[in-house]
Amino acid sequence: MIQIGDRLPDVTVFEFVDVETPGCSLGPNPVQTAQAAAGKKVALFALPGAYTPTCSAKHVPGYLERFADLRAAGVDEIWCLSVNDAFVMGAWGRELGAAGKVRMLGDGSAEFAKAVGLTLDLTARGLGLRSNRYSMWVVDGVVRTLNVEAPGAFAVSDAATMLGQVRAG
Repeated sequence: MIQIGDRLPDVTVFEFVDVETPGCSLGPNPVQTAQAAAGKKVALFALPGAYTPTCSAKHVPGYLERFADLRAAGVDEIWCLSVNDAFVMGAWGRELGAAGKVRMLGDGSAEFAKAVGLTLDLTARGLGLRSNRYSMWVVDGVVRTLNVEAPGAFAVSDAATMLGQVRAG
């Protein structure tokens, strides 16, 4: 499992882009995690799945509600990763109003989750291999804090905890 002081793995995840801009085409675009985090302060949180109850009702909404506070505390970007494809993450982000606040990144094959050693096998529940619920504060690609939830819990990866950690430096 990734530890405080480790660098983020160099894995490709995908982000659905709704508006074409120079360098970003419409539709799914690859995001190299190590390159995307370089030189930035990133509040990263991961969750088991888009449209699932806790993820939709609490986890993402909490980061959206605390967006301005996190930015004021020095966060450059907020990333949400889930073992879903970019199309699902894009639709979920549109539904939750994440545009311009939280980057909704699809880890469709669980490559990032595997690389950080934070997978969750939900095969028995029909969901297959997923990501654990966790958050991490990443500065210039290096993990500064790591908050891994116990199975079924939502107590330490929330936006309020992240905000306190960012403010504490």
